Amino acid sequence: MEQKLKVGILGATGMVGQRFIALLENHPWYEVTTLAASPRSAGKTYEEAVGGRWKMDTPMPEAVKNLVVMNVNEVEKVAAEVDFVFSAVDMSKEEIRNIEDAYAKTETPVVSNNSAHRWTPDVPMMVPEINPEHAEVIEAQKKRLGTTRGFVAVKPNCSIQAYAPALTAWKEFEPVEVVATTYQAISGAGKTFKEWPEMIENIIPYIGGEEEKSEQEPLRLWGKVEDGVIVKAESPIITCQCVRVPVLNGHTAAVFVKFAKKPTKEQLIEALVNFSGEPQALELPSAPKQFIQYLEEDNRPQVKADVDYENGMGVSIGRLREDTVYDYKFIGLAHNTVRGAAGGAVLCAELLTAKGYIQAK
Repeated sequence: MEQKLKVGILGATGMVGQRFIALLENHPWYEVTTLAASPRSAGKTYEEAVGGRWKMDTPMPEAVKNLVVMNVNEVEKVAAEVDFVFSAVDMSKEEIRNIEDAYAKTETPVVSNNSAHRWTPDVPMMVPEINPEHAEVIEAQKKRLGTTRGFVAVKPNCSIQAYAPALTAWKEFEPVEVVATTYQAISGAGKTFKEWPEMIENIIPYIGGEEEKSEQEPLRLWGKVEDGVIVKAESPIITCQCVRVPVLNGHTAAVFVKFAKKPTKEQLIEALVNFSGEPQALELPSAPKQFIQYLEEDNRPQVKADVDYENGMGVSIGRLREDTVYDYKFIGLAHNTVRGAAGGAVLCAELLTAKGYIQAK
């Protein structure tokens, strides 16, 4: 790419906004030129607006420290500065839908980390290795919005990244029933241990709205594009429990699967390690070279050892074994704020750029 695309981040001061900034430092295709947040942050430099709330392990990039934060609600003003935006705003679902549509209507593509548009029929919700073809619905969405280049695309919930890729790799064996329990890191709630001391040495067996997302969103990933909308798949049937655990980063899933065509363990492992998609074929900048790794050790994957696999963009699977009630069971792990949030959205943007949907204005 001769000249980098100018990127804005909506909701730049929150944890996912910060993760976007950290991931986009020195990106070969994109340059963060505009940061927008709530009116209370607007007018301050980014460093002032964040204050002592920088939550990443790496230092705040020098390039953004002195950028003056804009008011995210001044849509036309922000949109005039950028080629496209990443959205990580913290608002009600209706407000998020409205503001993302408003940016799209300024002919500014929006790649969103939020859940508000995940079930809008003509908005693609993508894991680029799993359903790149869903980008096709963007043309129907543009007609609805009355735009020529503006649209909204989203990435799915962070919790499903630990098991949906494995189930996709096993599609030929036809998974029909799935039971999953996810053990979810506190960064999924935008928190650190300093801000949430009651999570130390604690487990909370409830995360609002998470079980419904974890059961239904994989079906949308596996759906088909029909007449300009995405029609979700009917199977497998998924039931899920979601538990908050005292881990900073990394969502783990314990999963049981029943197949229509029972495979051998060797076939399942082979399907995992050979699974790749368009991001790998196109060699997109953020794409993991090996999307899924299989770990033979009985005590893996572990958060401390494996969460940063492929810079947090890969998925780790282990403990695959036959089950007495279901056919097989396994453990999956994915980085919830990298692959599961900002990194997954960056990879979506890269795919959409490669396909010509995102271009310089």
